[in-house]
Amino acid sequence: MKRIPREKAKVYIFDRNLPPKLRVAPGEKFVVETEDASSGYLRQEGQSPLNRPFIDDTWPPSANPVAGPIYIEGVHRGDLLAIRVEDIVVASDQSFTFVARRGPVHDSFKWSAAAEPWTHILRHEPGPSGTMRDGKIWFNGKISWPVSPFIGTIAVAPEREVITSIYGQGIGGGNIDCRDVKPGNTFFVNSQNQGGLLFVGDVHASQGDTEFSGVAAETRAEVTLSVEVIPGKKIPYPRVETPQSLIALYNSRPLEHAVTKAIFILMEWLAEEYRMSQRDAYMQISVNPRVRVHIYQMIPEMPLLYTAGVEFPKDCVFS
Repeated sequence: MKRIPREKAKVYIFDRNLPPKLRVAPGEKFVVETEDASSGYLRQEGQSPLNRPFIDDTWPPSANPVAGPIYIEGVHRGDLLAIRVEDIVVASDQSFTFVARRGPVHDSFKWSAAAEPWTHILRHEPGPSGTMRDGKIWFNGKISWPVSPFIGTIAVAPEREVITSIYGQGIGGGNIDCRDVKPGNTFFVNSQNQGGLLFVGDVHASQGDTEFSGVAAETRAEVTLSVEVIPGKKIPYPRVETPQSLIALYNSRPLEHAVTKAIFILMEWLAEEYRMSQRDAYMQISVNPRVRVHIYQMIPEMPLLYTAGVEFPKDCVFS
């Protein structure tokens, strides 16, 4: 199976002029070995992230590395890519999170102790399979939870501008930290260039709603993907399909704008592709308790847009 090794997965911009790291055919499975968001710099408990060359000494910042571009044969500008997440196996040893006078508590006197520069290591425990597919994440000696990995940054190269992998977001995807870009699900995005030029990285072993501090369980991982191509199909914004549901995404500020846009995109999806009446789509959004709003990313003090998603159950599509 073709793969991009970790040492070649340290790209920090979505740039259509970069030479492809890999070429794959539609439907072909391939592997990306991703580096963690600190480019491997933060590896020890208590390590200070303040003097961090992966952010402070370079521009664009050498943080949030991705692998790519990945060229998909036969893809034209405007084609829709259906990127299936076949598998994610996170590192068997650890992930990390950190605080560094950043995020919502960075200038709070009351919460100053929480903002003190510190790296916290989360220990990984492989599960019965012998891998982290069914493993646990230990926050400390008493608190643990099941691993729930997903791809935090997934994007295609923009048609014109070059944007960074840490701050880039928009119609081509980006650093959206959507917890539903996970094994078994499919991420949809329109190609803006020949070959699609896909970038993938920033795997999280787990993450809470909003990723409020600005850092999740950052980890190295091995990601298996495949890409199908839907020629000429246009969607208004990236979306996710799970075996049970449809999820419309949107990035914006303020938060209510992101949620409102995601709802309208979802209603349009239901009306145009599933022939649900506009009235039924509008009413179900309000009355169906299985319609859920997800706030994947909402970090007030960072220059990132908020990521909202609205999920609709497939078994309620036909009215």
